[in-house]
Amino acid sequence: QVQLVESGGGLVQAGGSLRLSCAASGRTYTTYAMGWFRQAPGKEREFVARIRWSTGRTYYADSVKGRFTISRDNAKNMAYLQMNSLKPEDTAVYYCAAGKSYSSSYYATMAYDYWGQGTQVTVSS
Repeated sequence: QVQLVESGGGLVQAGGSLRLSCAASGRTYTTYAMGWFRQAPGKEREFVARIRWSTGRTYYADSVKGRFTISRDNAKNMAYLQMNSLKPEDTAVYYCAAGKSYSSSYYATMAYDYWGQGTQVTVSS
């Protein structure tokens, strides 16, 4: 099993920045990639970004490309999401997730096996 704990959420004005952190523990060596998803009220959970542990290769949703950056620290079993130029439409609960294997559908929730409890990000206009 792998446990994931997010932190760093909060309230920020439009145009501001936040950095989310995800601490992974347990059998982290069994994981292949880390991802960030978000879910706004009344909407489905949507893909934000993904990073492969070994190579650092990244993938982004079009809506955040150029504004958000996903990174990882293998030694600390940490993943991060740096969010810049935040917009009100970025308001959501942000979830960290870990996948055990390669998936061409990296943007789908089914590609991930473990999930954190989520952290709220609110962007005011």
